[in-house]
Amino acid sequence: MSVNGWLQFAIYCVVLLATVRPVGIYMARVLEGERTWLDPIFRPIERLLYKLCGVNAKAEMNWRQYAFAMLGFSAVSMLLTYAIERLQAFLPFNPQHLPNVATDLAWNTAASFTTNTNWQFYTPETTMSYLTEMAGLAIHNFFSAAVGIVVAVALVRGIKRTSSATIGNFWVDTTRSLLYILLPASIIYALLLVAQGVPQNFHAYTVAHPLEQPTQIQTIGQGPVASQESIKMLGTNGGGFFNANSAHPYENPTPFSNFIQILSIFIIPAGLTYTLGRMTGSQGHGWAVLAAMFVLFAAGFTALYWAEAHPHPLIHGAQQTATSTAPGGNMEGKEVRNGIAESALFATITTDASCGAVNGMHDSFTPLGGLVPLTNIMLGEVIFGGVGAGLYGILIFVVQAVFIAGLMVGRTPEYLGKKIESYDVKMSMLYVLIFPLVILSLTAFFVLSPTIGLSSLANQGPHGLTEILYAFTSGAGNNGSAFAGLSPNWWYNIAMGWDMLIGRFLMMLPVLALAGNLAQKKSVPPSPGTFPVDTPLFTVLLVGVVLILGALTFFPALSLGPILEHLLLQSGKLF
Repeated sequence: MSVNGWLQFAIYCVVLLATVRPVGIYMARVLEGERTWLDPIFRPIERLLYKLCGVNAKAEMNWRQYAFAMLGFSAVSMLLTYAIERLQAFLPFNPQHLPNVATDLAWNTAASFTTNTNWQFYTPETTMSYLTEMAGLAIHNFFSAAVGIVVAVALVRGIKRTSSATIGNFWVDTTRSLLYILLPASIIYALLLVAQGVPQNFHAYTVAHPLEQPTQIQTIGQGPVASQESIKMLGTNGGGFFNANSAHPYENPTPFSNFIQILSIFIIPAGLTYTLGRMTGSQGHGWAVLAAMFVLFAAGFTALYWAEAHPHPLIHGAQQTATSTAPGGNMEGKEVRNGIAESALFATITTDASCGAVNGMHDSFTPLGGLVPLTNIMLGEVIFGGVGAGLYGILIFVVQAVFIAGLMVGRTPEYLGKKIESYDVKMSMLYVLIFPLVILSLTAFFVLSPTIGLSSLANQGPHGLTEILYAFTSGAGNNGSAFAGLSPNWWYNIAMGWDMLIGRFLMMLPVLALAGNLAQKKSVPPSPGTFPVDTPLFTVLLVGVVLILGALTFFPALSLGPILEHLLLQSGKLF
Protein backbone atom coordinates (compact mmCIF):
# COMPACT_ATOMS: atom_id res chain seq x y z
CA MET A 1 0.00 0.00 0.00
CA SER A 2 1.42 3.35 -1.02
CA VAL A 3 0.71 7.06 -0.71
CA ASN A 4 0.19 7.15 -4.47
CA GLY A 5 -2.47 4.45 -4.25
CA TRP A 6 -4.40 6.27 -1.54
CA LEU A 7 -4.06 9.54 -3.46
CA GLN A 8 -5.69 7.92 -6.51
CA PHE A 9 -8.53 6.70 -4.30
CA ALA A 10 -8.98 10.15 -2.75
CA ILE A 11 -9.06 11.92 -6.13
CA TYR A 12 -11.66 9.45 -7.39
CA CYS A 13 -13.86 10.00 -4.32
CA VAL A 14 -13.67 13.81 -4.60
CA VAL A 15 -14.62 13.80 -8.28
CA LEU A 16 -17.44 11.30 -7.71
CA LEU A 17 -18.95 13.25 -4.82
CA ALA A 18 -18.75 16.46 -6.86
CA THR A 19 -21.01 14.90 -9.51
CA VAL A 20 -23.74 13.71 -7.13
CA ARG A 21 -25.78 16.91 -6.86
CA PRO A 22 -25.78 18.06 -10.52
CA VAL A 23 -26.44 14.56 -11.84
CA GLY A 24 -29.14 13.94 -9.24
CA ILE A 25 -30.93 17.22 -9.98
CA TYR A 26 -30.85 16.56 -13.72
CA MET A 27 -32.24 13.03 -13.38
CA ALA A 28 -34.98 14.22 -11.05
CA ARG A 29 -36.05 16.81 -13.63
CA VAL A 30 -36.02 14.22 -16.41
CA LEU A 31 -37.96 11.59 -14.48
CA GLU A 32 -40.51 14.05 -13.16
CA GLY A 33 -41.19 15.33 -16.68
CA GLU A 34 -39.80 18.80 -16.01
CA ARG A 35 -38.07 20.91 -18.64
CA THR A 36 -34.38 20.28 -19.32
CA TRP A 37 -31.78 21.89 -21.59
CA LEU A 38 -32.13 18.92 -23.97
CA ASP A 39 -35.87 19.47 -24.54
CA PRO A 40 -35.46 21.37 -27.84
CA ILE A 41 -33.64 18.33 -29.27
CA PHE A 42 -35.42 15.37 -27.75
CA ARG A 43 -38.94 16.55 -26.91
CA PRO A 44 -40.13 16.32 -30.56
CA ILE A 45 -38.56 12.86 -30.82
CA GLU A 46 -40.21 11.82 -27.57
CA ARG A 47 -43.65 12.91 -28.78
CA LEU A 48 -43.12 11.17 -32.13
CA LEU A 49 -42.23 7.91 -30.38
CA TYR A 50 -45.38 8.06 -28.25
CA LYS A 51 -47.47 8.67 -31.37
CA LEU A 52 -45.86 5.84 -33.36
CA CYS A 53 -46.18 3.39 -30.47
CA GLY A 54 -49.68 4.44 -29.45
CA VAL A 55 -48.63 5.46 -25.94
CA ASN A 56 -50.83 7.83 -23.96
CA ALA A 57 -48.17 9.76 -22.05
CA LYS A 58 -50.72 11.16 -19.59
CA ALA A 59 -52.14 7.79 -18.55
CA GLU A 60 -50.49 6.29 -15.47
CA MET A 61 -50.28 2.65 -14.33
CA ASN A 62 -50.81 0.80 -11.09
CA TRP A 63 -47.97 -1.45 -9.96
CA ARG A 64 -49.37 -4.57 -11.69
CA GLN A 65 -49.69 -2.77 -15.04
CA TYR A 66 -46.22 -1.32 -14.58
CA ALA A 67 -44.78 -4.77 -13.86
CA PHE A 68 -46.60 -6.33 -16.82
CA ALA A 69 -45.25 -3.68 -19.19
CA MET A 70 -41.72 -4.10 -17.80
CA LEU A 71 -41.80 -7.89 -18.12
CA GLY A 72 -43.35 -7.79 -21.61
CA PHE A 73 -40.81 -5.26 -22.88
CA SER A 74 -37.92 -7.31 -21.50
CA ALA A 75 -39.27 -10.61 -22.84
CA VAL A 76 -39.78 -9.32 -26.39
CA SER A 77 -36.36 -7.66 -26.51
CA MET A 78 -34.76 -10.86 -25.18
CA LEU A 79 -36.39 -12.94 -27.93
CA LEU A 80 -35.16 -10.49 -30.58
CA THR A 81 -31.61 -10.74 -29.24
CA TYR A 82 -31.81 -14.53 -29.25
CA ALA A 83 -33.01 -14.48 -32.87
CA ILE A 84 -30.16 -12.18 -33.97
CA GLU A 85 -27.61 -14.50 -32.37
CA ARG A 86 -29.10 -17.60 -33.97
CA LEU A 87 -29.22 -15.96 -37.42
CA GLN A 88 -26.03 -13.89 -37.42
CA ALA A 89 -24.37 -16.00 -40.15
CA PHE A 90 -27.09 -14.84 -42.57
CA LEU A 91 -27.21 -11.21 -41.45
CA PRO A 92 -25.04 -8.25 -42.57
CA PHE A 93 -22.11 -6.64 -40.72
CA ASN A 94 -20.32 -9.94 -40.27
CA PRO A 95 -16.98 -9.42 -42.06
CA GLN A 96 -15.39 -12.31 -40.14
CA HIS A 97 -18.13 -14.68 -41.42
CA LEU A 98 -18.77 -15.95 -37.91
CA PRO A 99 -21.27 -18.82 -37.62
CA ASN A 100 -24.58 -18.74 -35.77
CA VAL A 101 -24.34 -18.84 -31.98
CA ALA A 102 -25.20 -22.24 -30.44
CA THR A 103 -28.67 -22.56 -28.89
CA ASP A 104 -27.60 -22.88 -25.25
CA LEU A 105 -25.04 -20.09 -25.52
CA ALA A 106 -27.54 -17.84 -27.35
CA TRP A 107 -30.05 -18.44 -24.54
CA ASN A 108 -27.45 -17.64 -21.89
CA THR A 109 -26.27 -14.49 -23.65
CA ALA A 110 -29.78 -13.19 -24.39
CA ALA A 111 -30.77 -13.69 -20.74
CA SER A 112 -27.49 -12.12 -19.63
CA PHE A 113 -27.84 -8.88 -21.57
CA THR A 114 -31.59 -8.58 -20.89
CA THR A 115 -30.93 -8.67 -17.15
CA ASN A 116 -28.09 -6.09 -17.18
CA THR A 117 -25.71 -8.91 -16.20
CA ASN A 118 -23.61 -9.25 -19.37
CA TRP A 119 -22.10 -12.53 -18.24
CA GLN A 120 -20.03 -13.86 -21.14
CA PHE A 121 -19.49 -17.61 -21.47
CA TYR A 122 -17.75 -16.99 -24.82
CA THR A 123 -14.89 -15.11 -26.46
CA PRO A 124 -16.64 -12.01 -27.86
CA GLU A 125 -14.28 -11.17 -30.73
CA THR A 126 -14.51 -14.69 -32.16
CA THR A 127 -18.19 -15.39 -31.43
CA MET A 128 -20.33 -12.30 -32.06
CA SER A 129 -20.65 -10.40 -35.35
CA TYR A 130 -20.70 -6.61 -35.46
CA LEU A 131 -24.47 -6.65 -35.98
CA THR A 132 -24.97 -8.91 -32.96
CA GLU A 133 -22.74 -6.68 -30.86
CA MET A 134 -24.65 -3.54 -31.87
CA ALA A 135 -28.28 -4.53 -32.52
CA GLY A 136 -28.38 -7.38 -30.01
CA LEU A 137 -26.02 -6.60 -27.17
CA ALA A 138 -25.31 -2.85 -27.13
CA ILE A 139 -29.03 -2.06 -27.57
CA HIS A 140 -29.78 -4.27 -24.58
CA ASN A 141 -27.22 -2.33 -22.59
CA PHE A 142 -29.46 0.70 -23.07
CA PHE A 143 -32.75 -1.14 -22.47
CA SER A 144 -31.69 -3.03 -19.33
CA ALA A 145 -30.15 0.10 -17.80
CA ALA A 146 -33.34 2.07 -18.47
CA VAL A 147 -35.48 -0.66 -16.90
CA GLY A 148 -33.39 -0.52 -13.73
CA ILE A 149 -33.74 3.25 -13.52
CA VAL A 150 -37.51 3.30 -14.01
CA VAL A 151 -38.19 0.58 -11.42
CA ALA A 152 -36.18 2.57 -8.88
CA VAL A 153 -38.10 5.73 -9.76
CA ALA A 154 -41.40 3.87 -9.42
CA LEU A 155 -40.44 2.91 -5.86
CA VAL A 156 -39.43 6.49 -5.07
CA ARG A 157 -42.81 7.67 -6.38
CA GLY A 158 -44.49 5.12 -4.14
CA ILE A 159 -42.69 6.63 -1.17
CA LYS A 160 -43.50 10.18 -2.26
CA ARG A 161 -47.17 9.87 -3.21
CA THR A 162 -50.13 9.64 -0.85
CA SER A 163 -53.46 7.93 -1.46
CA SER A 164 -52.46 7.17 -5.06
CA ALA A 165 -53.33 4.08 -7.07
CA THR A 166 -50.60 4.68 -9.66
CA ILE A 167 -46.78 4.86 -9.71
CA GLY A 168 -46.14 6.32 -13.17
CA ASN A 169 -46.10 5.17 -16.79
CA PHE A 170 -43.47 2.57 -17.69
CA TRP A 171 -43.28 3.59 -21.35
CA VAL A 172 -42.84 7.28 -20.55
CA ASP A 173 -40.25 6.62 -17.85
CA THR A 174 -38.27 4.29 -20.12
CA THR A 175 -38.38 6.63 -23.09
CA ARG A 176 -37.22 9.59 -21.03
CA SER A 177 -34.42 7.57 -19.40
CA LEU A 178 -33.15 6.51 -22.80
CA LEU A 179 -33.48 9.84 -24.60
CA TYR A 180 -32.43 12.31 -21.93
CA ILE A 181 -29.97 10.34 -19.79
CA LEU A 182 -28.37 7.28 -21.36
CA LEU A 183 -28.20 8.21 -25.06
CA PRO A 184 -26.62 11.69 -24.89
CA ALA A 185 -24.19 10.67 -22.14
CA SER A 186 -23.12 7.59 -24.11
CA ILE A 187 -22.51 9.59 -27.29
CA ILE A 188 -20.24 12.08 -25.50
CA TYR A 189 -18.55 9.24 -23.60
CA ALA A 190 -17.90 7.23 -26.80
CA LEU A 191 -16.28 10.25 -28.46
CA LEU A 192 -14.00 10.66 -25.44
CA LEU A 193 -12.98 7.02 -25.74
CA VAL A 194 -12.29 7.38 -29.47
CA ALA A 195 -10.07 10.35 -28.64
CA GLN A 196 -8.15 8.09 -26.26
CA GLY A 197 -7.57 5.48 -28.98
CA VAL A 198 -10.51 3.09 -28.64
CA PRO A 199 -11.51 1.72 -32.09
CA GLN A 200 -14.88 2.53 -33.65
CA ASN A 201 -15.16 1.04 -37.15
CA PHE A 202 -16.67 -1.75 -39.24
CA HIS A 203 -13.38 -3.07 -40.61
CA ALA A 204 -12.56 -6.73 -40.85
CA TYR A 205 -9.92 -7.95 -38.43
CA THR A 206 -6.34 -7.05 -39.35
CA VAL A 207 -3.90 -9.87 -40.09
CA ALA A 208 -0.28 -9.10 -39.19
CA HIS A 209 3.00 -10.99 -39.31
CA PRO A 210 5.15 -10.50 -36.18
CA LEU A 211 8.68 -9.31 -36.86
CA GLU A 212 10.16 -11.98 -34.60
CA GLN A 213 8.31 -14.83 -36.35
CA PRO A 214 7.23 -13.58 -39.78
CA THR A 215 5.83 -16.97 -40.79
CA GLN A 216 3.17 -16.82 -38.10
CA ILE A 217 -0.07 -14.86 -38.29
CA GLN A 218 -1.46 -12.52 -35.67
CA THR A 219 -5.14 -11.55 -35.89
CA ILE A 220 -5.91 -8.11 -34.42
CA GLY A 221 -9.54 -7.57 -33.54
CA GLN A 222 -11.32 -4.23 -33.88
CA GLY A 223 -14.83 -2.98 -34.68
CA PRO A 224 -17.49 -0.72 -33.06
CA VAL A 225 -15.78 -0.88 -29.67
CA ALA A 226 -16.17 2.66 -28.27
CA SER A 227 -19.95 2.78 -28.71
CA GLN A 228 -20.40 -0.46 -26.77
CA GLU A 229 -17.77 0.45 -24.18
CA SER A 230 -19.51 3.70 -23.25
CA ILE A 231 -22.94 2.22 -22.49
CA LYS A 232 -21.36 -0.90 -21.01
CA MET A 233 -19.83 1.22 -18.24
CA LEU A 234 -22.42 3.99 -17.93
CA GLY A 235 -25.28 1.48 -17.75
CA THR A 236 -23.33 -0.78 -15.34
CA ASN A 237 -23.57 -3.60 -17.86
CA GLY A 238 -19.97 -4.78 -18.10
CA GLY A 239 -19.84 -7.08 -21.13
CA GLY A 240 -16.60 -6.52 -23.02
CA PHE A 241 -16.09 -6.31 -26.76
CA PHE A 242 -12.89 -8.31 -26.19
CA ASN A 243 -12.38 -11.30 -23.95
CA ALA A 244 -9.91 -9.43 -21.73
CA ASN A 245 -12.55 -6.76 -21.12
CA SER A 246 -11.21 -3.48 -19.75
CA ALA A 247 -7.74 -5.02 -19.36
CA HIS A 248 -7.53 -4.97 -23.17
CA PRO A 249 -5.67 -1.91 -24.52
CA TYR A 250 -8.35 -1.36 -27.18
CA GLU A 251 -11.07 -1.08 -24.53
CA ASN A 252 -9.02 0.77 -21.94
CA PRO A 253 -5.89 2.29 -23.51
CA THR A 254 -4.87 5.13 -21.14
CA PRO A 255 -4.96 6.21 -17.48
CA PHE A 256 -7.63 8.77 -18.39
CA SER A 257 -9.83 6.13 -20.05
CA ASN A 258 -9.43 3.97 -16.94
CA PHE A 259 -10.49 6.86 -14.71
CA ILE A 260 -13.57 7.83 -16.69
CA GLN A 261 -14.62 4.18 -16.87
CA ILE A 262 -14.64 3.69 -13.11
CA LEU A 263 -16.22 7.13 -12.64
CA SER A 264 -18.99 6.34 -15.12
CA ILE A 265 -19.88 3.10 -13.28
CA PHE A 266 -20.88 5.01 -10.12
CA ILE A 267 -22.03 8.34 -11.54
CA ILE A 268 -25.71 7.43 -12.12
CA PRO A 269 -26.18 5.21 -9.01
CA ALA A 270 -24.61 7.90 -6.82
CA GLY A 271 -26.66 10.65 -8.46
CA LEU A 272 -29.87 8.71 -7.87
CA THR A 273 -29.43 9.07 -4.11
CA TYR A 274 -29.74 12.84 -4.56
CA THR A 275 -32.71 12.23 -6.86
CA LEU A 276 -34.28 10.22 -4.02
CA GLY A 277 -33.90 13.11 -1.59
CA ARG A 278 -35.15 15.69 -4.08
CA MET A 279 -38.24 13.70 -5.12
CA THR A 280 -39.25 12.75 -1.57
CA GLY A 281 -38.58 16.20 -0.13
CA SER A 282 -36.00 14.89 2.33
CA GLN A 283 -32.56 15.73 0.96
CA GLY A 284 -30.97 14.69 4.24
CA HIS A 285 -32.29 11.17 3.72
CA GLY A 286 -30.67 11.03 0.29
CA TRP A 287 -27.32 12.04 1.80
CA ALA A 288 -27.71 9.46 4.58
CA VAL A 289 -28.28 6.69 2.02
CA LEU A 290 -25.28 7.91 0.01
CA ALA A 291 -23.16 7.90 3.17
CA ALA A 292 -24.07 4.26 3.90
CA MET A 293 -23.10 3.26 0.37
CA PHE A 294 -19.85 5.21 0.60
CA VAL A 295 -18.82 3.66 3.92
CA LEU A 296 -19.29 0.14 2.52
CA PHE A 297 -17.41 1.10 -0.66
CA ALA A 298 -14.44 2.55 1.23
CA ALA A 299 -14.26 -0.46 3.53
CA GLY A 300 -14.26 -2.86 0.59
CA PHE A 301 -11.51 -0.99 -1.24
CA THR A 302 -9.36 -0.84 1.89
CA ALA A 303 -9.68 -4.58 2.49
CA LEU A 304 -8.97 -5.50 -1.15
CA TYR A 305 -6.04 -3.09 -1.49
CA TRP A 306 -4.54 -4.42 1.76
CA ALA A 307 -4.93 -8.06 0.68
CA GLU A 308 -3.38 -7.57 -2.77
CA ALA A 309 -0.53 -5.38 -1.48
CA HIS A 310 0.81 -8.38 0.46
CA PRO A 311 3.06 -10.97 -1.24
CA HIS A 312 1.45 -14.18 -2.46
CA PRO A 313 3.12 -17.23 -0.79
CA LEU A 314 2.73 -19.42 -3.89
CA ILE A 315 4.51 -17.04 -6.26
CA HIS A 316 8.26 -17.57 -6.39
CA GLY A 317 10.98 -15.88 -8.44
CA ALA A 318 9.09 -12.57 -8.67
CA GLN A 319 9.76 -9.33 -6.82
CA GLN A 320 6.88 -8.96 -4.35
CA THR A 321 8.43 -6.35 -2.08
CA ALA A 322 7.69 -2.74 -2.98
CA THR A 323 10.70 -0.80 -4.27
CA SER A 324 11.26 2.28 -6.41
CA THR A 325 10.99 0.10 -9.52
CA ALA A 326 8.54 -2.63 -8.39
CA PRO A 327 4.99 -2.26 -7.04
CA GLY A 328 5.31 -5.21 -4.67
CA GLY A 329 2.44 -7.41 -3.57
CA ASN A 330 0.47 -9.84 -5.70
CA MET A 331 0.74 -8.70 -9.33
CA GLU A 332 -0.60 -11.95 -10.83
CA GLY A 333 -3.57 -11.25 -13.09
CA LYS A 334 -3.01 -7.48 -13.06
CA GLU A 335 -1.88 -5.11 -15.78
CA VAL A 336 1.50 -3.56 -14.97
CA ARG A 337 0.23 -0.25 -16.35
CA ASN A 338 -2.60 -0.26 -13.78
CA GLY A 339 -0.81 -1.63 -10.75
CA ILE A 340 -2.33 -2.92 -7.53
CA ALA A 341 -4.13 0.23 -6.38
CA GLU A 342 -6.01 0.83 -9.65
CA SER A 343 -6.78 -2.88 -10.03
CA ALA A 344 -8.16 -3.02 -6.47
CA LEU A 345 -10.19 0.15 -7.03
CA PHE A 346 -11.59 -1.10 -10.33
CA ALA A 347 -12.50 -4.51 -8.86
CA THR A 348 -14.21 -2.93 -5.86
CA ILE A 349 -16.22 -0.50 -7.96
CA THR A 350 -17.28 -3.02 -10.58
CA THR A 351 -18.59 -5.47 -7.96
CA ASP A 352 -20.16 -2.78 -5.78
CA ALA A 353 -22.17 -1.89 -8.86
CA SER A 354 -23.71 -4.54 -11.10
CA CYS A 355 -21.13 -3.81 -13.77
CA GLY A 356 -18.77 -6.78 -13.97
CA ALA A 357 -16.22 -5.07 -16.23
CA VAL A 358 -12.68 -5.89 -15.10
CA ASN A 359 -9.18 -4.56 -15.65
CA GLY A 360 -7.63 -7.44 -13.71
CA MET A 361 -8.48 -11.11 -13.25
CA HIS A 362 -10.37 -11.74 -9.99
CA ASP A 363 -9.48 -15.44 -10.12
CA SER A 364 -5.81 -14.49 -9.62
CA PHE A 365 -6.41 -12.41 -6.49
CA THR A 366 -5.36 -13.69 -3.11
CA PRO A 367 -8.08 -15.61 -1.24
CA LEU A 368 -8.98 -12.60 0.91
CA GLY A 369 -8.65 -10.32 -2.11
CA GLY A 370 -11.13 -12.48 -4.03
CA LEU A 371 -13.40 -12.53 -0.97
CA VAL A 372 -14.06 -8.78 -1.28
CA PRO A 373 -15.59 -8.72 -4.81
CA LEU A 374 -17.62 -11.83 -3.95
CA THR A 375 -18.92 -10.28 -0.73
CA ASN A 376 -19.72 -7.01 -2.51
CA ILE A 377 -22.12 -8.86 -4.80
CA MET A 378 -23.51 -11.00 -1.98
CA LEU A 379 -24.60 -7.92 -0.05
CA GLY A 380 -27.31 -7.55 -2.66
CA GLU A 381 -26.13 -4.96 -5.17
CA VAL A 382 -26.67 -2.11 -2.69
CA ILE A 383 -23.23 -0.44 -2.52
CA PHE A 384 -24.19 2.05 -5.23
CA GLY A 385 -25.29 -0.99 -7.23
CA GLY A 386 -26.47 -1.03 -10.82
CA VAL A 387 -28.22 1.95 -12.40
CA GLY A 388 -31.54 2.00 -10.58
CA ALA A 389 -31.09 -1.46 -9.11
CA GLY A 390 -28.70 -0.12 -6.50
CA LEU A 391 -31.23 2.47 -5.33
CA TYR A 392 -34.21 0.13 -5.07
CA GLY A 393 -31.95 -2.51 -3.49
CA ILE A 394 -30.76 -0.17 -0.72
CA LEU A 395 -34.32 1.10 -0.20
CA ILE A 396 -35.39 -2.47 0.57
CA PHE A 397 -32.78 -2.49 3.34
CA VAL A 398 -33.99 0.95 4.43
CA VAL A 399 -37.44 -0.56 5.02
CA GLN A 400 -35.80 -3.36 7.02
CA ALA A 401 -33.77 -0.86 9.05
CA VAL A 402 -36.83 1.28 9.81
CA PHE A 403 -38.78 -1.83 10.81
CA ILE A 404 -36.00 -2.91 13.19
CA ALA A 405 -35.85 0.61 14.65
CA GLY A 406 -39.60 0.48 15.23
CA LEU A 407 -39.29 -2.83 17.07
CA MET A 408 -36.61 -1.30 19.31
CA VAL A 409 -38.93 1.43 20.57
CA GLY A 410 -42.09 -0.68 20.52
CA ARG A 411 -44.16 1.30 18.01
CA THR A 412 -45.30 1.06 14.39
CA PRO A 413 -42.31 2.02 12.24
CA GLU A 414 -42.61 5.03 9.94
CA TYR A 415 -40.64 5.91 6.84
CA LEU A 416 -40.92 9.44 5.44
CA GLY A 417 -44.49 9.76 6.63
CA LYS A 418 -45.59 6.23 5.68
CA LYS A 419 -46.36 3.54 8.25
CA ILE A 420 -44.42 0.36 7.50
CA GLU A 421 -46.86 -2.49 7.99
CA SER A 422 -46.81 -6.26 7.57
CA TYR A 423 -47.30 -6.25 3.77
CA ASP A 424 -44.35 -3.90 3.31
CA VAL A 425 -42.10 -6.04 5.49
CA LYS A 426 -43.20 -9.21 3.68
CA MET A 427 -42.35 -7.74 0.27
CA SER A 428 -38.97 -6.51 1.47
CA MET A 429 -38.17 -9.89 3.05
CA LEU A 430 -39.26 -11.69 -0.12
CA TYR A 431 -36.75 -9.57 -2.02
CA VAL A 432 -34.03 -10.38 0.51
CA LEU A 433 -34.72 -14.14 0.55
CA ILE A 434 -34.97 -14.79 -3.22
CA PHE A 435 -31.35 -13.76 -3.74
CA PRO A 436 -29.57 -16.30 -1.48
CA LEU A 437 -32.10 -19.02 -2.27
CA VAL A 438 -31.30 -19.12 -5.96
CA ILE A 439 -27.53 -18.72 -5.43
CA LEU A 440 -27.06 -21.36 -2.74
CA SER A 441 -29.46 -23.87 -4.34
CA LEU A 442 -27.74 -23.79 -7.73
CA THR A 443 -24.27 -23.80 -6.18
CA ALA A 444 -25.12 -26.84 -4.08
CA PHE A 445 -26.55 -28.70 -7.09
CA PHE A 446 -23.47 -28.15 -9.25
CA VAL A 447 -21.01 -28.85 -6.42
CA LEU A 448 -22.74 -32.20 -5.85
CA SER A 449 -22.72 -33.05 -9.59
CA PRO A 450 -19.25 -34.36 -10.58
CA THR A 451 -20.15 -34.85 -14.24
CA ILE A 452 -21.86 -31.56 -15.06
CA GLY A 453 -20.57 -29.35 -12.26
CA LEU A 454 -17.07 -30.23 -11.10
CA SER A 455 -15.79 -31.38 -14.50
CA SER A 456 -15.80 -27.77 -15.74
CA LEU A 457 -13.51 -26.53 -12.98
CA ALA A 458 -9.85 -25.66 -13.49
CA ASN A 459 -9.30 -25.91 -9.72
CA GLN A 460 -10.50 -28.24 -7.01
CA GLY A 461 -10.84 -27.73 -3.28
CA PRO A 462 -12.00 -24.44 -1.72
CA HIS A 463 -10.95 -22.38 -4.74
CA GLY A 464 -13.09 -24.56 -7.01
CA LEU A 465 -16.06 -24.03 -4.69
CA THR A 466 -15.44 -20.28 -4.83
CA GLU A 467 -15.44 -20.38 -8.63
CA ILE A 468 -18.90 -21.99 -8.72
CA LEU A 469 -20.23 -19.82 -5.89
CA TYR A 470 -18.91 -16.67 -7.58
CA ALA A 471 -20.53 -17.63 -10.90
CA PHE A 472 -24.04 -18.03 -9.51
CA THR A 473 -23.63 -15.02 -7.19
CA SER A 474 -22.51 -12.89 -10.12
CA GLY A 475 -25.45 -14.13 -12.20
CA ALA A 476 -28.15 -13.58 -9.59
CA GLY A 477 -26.57 -10.25 -8.63
CA ASN A 478 -26.64 -9.23 -12.32
CA ASN A 479 -22.93 -8.42 -12.06
CA GLY A 480 -21.29 -10.46 -14.83
CA SER A 481 -17.71 -10.66 -13.54
CA ALA A 482 -16.26 -14.13 -13.05
CA PHE A 483 -13.56 -16.30 -11.60
CA ALA A 484 -12.03 -17.47 -14.86
CA GLY A 485 -11.45 -21.08 -13.80
CA LEU A 486 -15.00 -22.15 -14.69
CA SER A 487 -15.49 -23.43 -18.26
CA PRO A 488 -18.95 -23.43 -19.85
CA ASN A 489 -21.04 -26.45 -20.72
CA TRP A 490 -24.70 -26.90 -21.67
CA TRP A 491 -25.84 -27.24 -18.06
CA TYR A 492 -24.05 -24.12 -16.86
CA ASN A 493 -25.37 -22.11 -19.82
CA ILE A 494 -28.98 -23.05 -19.11
CA ALA A 495 -28.75 -22.76 -15.31
CA MET A 496 -26.94 -19.43 -15.44
CA GLY A 497 -29.62 -18.07 -17.78
CA TRP A 498 -32.34 -18.85 -15.23
CA ASP A 499 -30.11 -17.64 -12.40
CA MET A 500 -29.82 -14.22 -14.05
CA LEU A 501 -33.51 -13.95 -14.93
CA ILE A 502 -34.62 -14.83 -11.39
CA GLY A 503 -32.08 -12.46 -9.86
CA ARG A 504 -33.43 -9.63 -12.00
CA PHE A 505 -37.14 -9.95 -12.60
CA LEU A 506 -38.37 -12.10 -9.71
CA MET A 507 -36.73 -9.58 -7.38
CA MET A 508 -38.22 -6.60 -9.22
CA LEU A 509 -41.78 -7.76 -8.59
CA PRO A 510 -41.67 -7.32 -4.78
CA VAL A 511 -40.12 -3.88 -5.34
CA LEU A 512 -43.02 -2.78 -7.54
CA ALA A 513 -45.55 -4.36 -5.18
CA LEU A 514 -43.99 -2.39 -2.33
CA ALA A 515 -44.12 0.78 -4.44
CA GLY A 516 -47.80 0.26 -5.18
CA ASN A 517 -48.66 -0.36 -1.53
CA LEU A 518 -46.71 2.65 -0.25
CA ALA A 519 -48.32 4.93 -2.83
CA GLN A 520 -51.80 4.04 -1.50
CA LYS A 521 -50.95 5.00 2.09
CA LYS A 522 -51.80 8.30 3.69
CA SER A 523 -48.99 10.43 5.02
CA VAL A 524 -48.73 10.76 8.80
CA PRO A 525 -46.92 13.66 10.50
CA PRO A 526 -43.73 12.81 12.40
CA SER A 527 -44.03 12.35 16.16
CA PRO A 528 -41.47 12.26 19.00
CA GLY A 529 -41.27 8.48 18.51
CA THR A 530 -40.49 8.65 14.77
CA PHE A 531 -37.01 7.37 13.96
CA PRO A 532 -35.28 9.99 11.76
CA VAL A 533 -33.84 8.67 8.51
CA ASP A 534 -31.57 11.61 7.77
CA THR A 535 -29.02 11.28 10.57
CA PRO A 536 -25.62 9.60 11.01
CA LEU A 537 -27.29 7.17 13.42
CA PHE A 538 -29.58 5.99 10.63
CA THR A 539 -26.56 5.54 8.33
CA VAL A 540 -24.89 3.35 10.98
CA LEU A 541 -28.08 1.30 11.41
CA LEU A 542 -28.46 0.86 7.65
CA VAL A 543 -24.85 -0.29 7.24
CA GLY A 544 -25.33 -2.73 10.11
CA VAL A 545 -28.50 -4.22 8.63
CA VAL A 546 -26.82 -4.72 5.24
CA LEU A 547 -23.77 -6.40 6.79
CA ILE A 548 -25.68 -8.57 9.24
CA LEU A 549 -28.12 -9.92 6.65
CA GLY A 550 -25.28 -10.60 4.21
CA ALA A 551 -23.05 -12.22 6.85
CA LEU A 552 -25.79 -14.43 8.30
CA THR A 553 -26.85 -15.62 4.87
CA PHE A 554 -23.56 -16.33 3.14
CA PHE A 555 -20.93 -16.71 5.87
CA PRO A 556 -21.10 -20.55 5.94
CA ALA A 557 -20.46 -20.73 2.18
CA LEU A 558 -17.67 -18.15 2.40
CA SER A 559 -16.09 -20.14 5.24
CA LEU A 560 -15.80 -23.18 2.98
CA GLY A 561 -14.45 -21.15 0.06
CA PRO A 562 -12.12 -18.14 0.25
CA ILE A 563 -11.74 -18.12 4.06
CA LEU A 564 -10.73 -21.80 4.16
CA GLU A 565 -8.40 -21.26 1.20
CA HIS A 566 -6.71 -18.39 3.05
CA LEU A 567 -6.22 -20.50 6.19
CA LEU A 568 -4.78 -23.40 4.19
CA LEU A 569 -2.50 -21.00 2.33
CA GLN A 570 -1.18 -19.52 5.56
CA SER A 571 -0.65 -22.95 7.10
CA GLY A 572 1.35 -24.10 4.09
CA LYS A 573 -1.04 -26.90 3.15
CA LEU A 574 -1.65 -25.44 -0.32
CA PHE A 575 2.07 -25.48 -1.18
